[in-house]
Amino acid sequence: MKPESNPKRCAWAGNDPLYELYHDQEWGTPVHDDRTLFEFLILEGAQAGLSWITILRKRENYRKAFDHFDVQKVAGYGEKKIRSLLKDEGIVRNELKIRSAVTNAQEFLNIQKEFCSFDRYIWGFVNHSTIYNSWKTTRDVPNNTAESDAMSKALKKRGFKFVGSTICYAFMQATGMVMDHTTDCFCFVRKK
Repeated sequence: MKPESNPKRCAWAGNDPLYELYHDQEWGTPVHDDRTLFEFLILEGAQAGLSWITILRKRENYRKAFDHFDVQKVAGYGEKKIRSLLKDEGIVRNELKIRSAVTNAQEFLNIQKEFCSFDRYIWGFVNHSTIYNSWKTTRDVPNNTAESDAMSKALKKRGFKFVGSTICYAFMQATGMVMDHTTDCFCFVRKK
């Protein structure tokens, strides 16, 4: 969707050009590509306790550091690669988050084997269709829902890390599983 000059956006987008671009072109757009879903899963986990703009600013560094989110490669990372990542100033150097990316990649592959794709599995939490919301302000948007609670519980049971319900809901928003643009935003879409 191409914005007119000075469009009204969701309040969280602020006026940072990187945030605006992400808001306008990615956030809330349905994603069905497994590599992109894996990227968002890792980035949302890395964001825990930080602001999303911090992660957006490091996103290209993450892509380089994590082999462009090639899940096969990340699943095979050993101690040498993990130690290298812990020294990489371009990413969040949190050992638990870095190790969780490797664990999550391994579990991601297990889901792909079982369901033929991660997409088929993860979109099942919303019955394979975007949930369209009509929030007036960002204050109205919840931090978690029954769907994100169910996703979190199921992923944790499979061994995923950094997948609490709030992280899962942010993942759902980012990948278009839910449409949470506020009603005054130019990206707002009503249920079709």
